Amino acid sequence: QVQLVESGGGLVQTGDSLRLSCAASGRTFSGGPMGWFRQPPGKEREFLAVISRSGNSTYYSDSVKGRFTISRENAKNTSYLQMNNLTPEDTAVYYCAVGIYSTAASDYRYWGQGTRVTVSS
Repeated sequence: QVQLVESGGGLVQTGDSLRLSCAASGRTFSGGPMGWFRQPPGKEREFLAVISRSGNSTYYSDSVKGRFTISRENAKNTSYLQMNNLTPEDTAVYYCAVGIYSTAASDYRYWGQGTRVTVSS
């Protein structure tokens, strides 16, 4: 099993930045691709970004490209999501996941419990 724990969420104001972290653990974690998703209130979960095992490849959804940056630190089994210039539309529960290099939630086998981000206007 792989356990994922997100942290770094909170209440911020429009224009602020936040950095989310996702720490992975477990005997079966092999450092595979890690993705970030979010679920706004009353909406479906949406893909944000994915990073390859090595960290050399990344892919972003159009909604966050240029504002969010995904990275990872393999020595710590941790992925990060740097979020800049936040707006109220970014309010959501943010999840990290481990799976294959994909934009589809169904391709990710392990999920964290989520961390809530609220952006006030």
